[in-house]
Amino acid sequence: MDNIFIEIANEKMENAIAAFQTGLGKVRTGRANPNMLDGIMVDYYGTPTPINQIASISIQEGKTIVIKPFDRNSVKDIERAINASDLSLPPQNGGDVLRITVPSLTEETRKGFCKDVDKMAEEAKVAVRNIRREVNEEIKKDKTIPEDFSKNYLEDIQKETDKYIAKVDELAKAKQKEIMTI
Repeated sequence: MDNIFIEIANEKMENAIAAFQTGLGKVRTGRANPNMLDGIMVDYYGTPTPINQIASISIQEGKTIVIKPFDRNSVKDIERAINASDLSLPPQNGGDVLRITVPSLTEETRKGFCKDVDKMAEEAKVAVRNIRREVNEEIKKDKTIPEDFSKNYLEDIQKETDKYIAKVDELAKAKQKEIMTI
């Protein structure tokens, strides 16, 4: 396991898993989660800025996200950015604080989110397989590697791929269980 090809594959596959986990954090579960606001950019004095850089975000009673801007003048800008996002949860403006109440999910909505998780998991698996394919092509192109070593490297890369595919399945299953838990 001390070859450069496996190190490269591991690093890229870890990045694919990290991207998948980031995506999972944005999926609603019926509970308030600060990660739901990740990726929402606020036009802050003409510069697109992530919400968590211009406000403190906290959870109240498990169902409410409380956003307290560091600059009171940015409340309207944050509210506008949240309304323009795909969050589909309108914030309530309390003057210097915004509150987003996360409603409980219906059974139908939960199943829809589970399908979204399945789709994201499949995309993550495809990303891992593409990494495997790229590394395999590099191994095959490198004529300095003896054939028997090359074959061993390809087998090792397949083992790593299987490990990361299993990790994606495990993460997806855990997220679906979290979504379906009332």
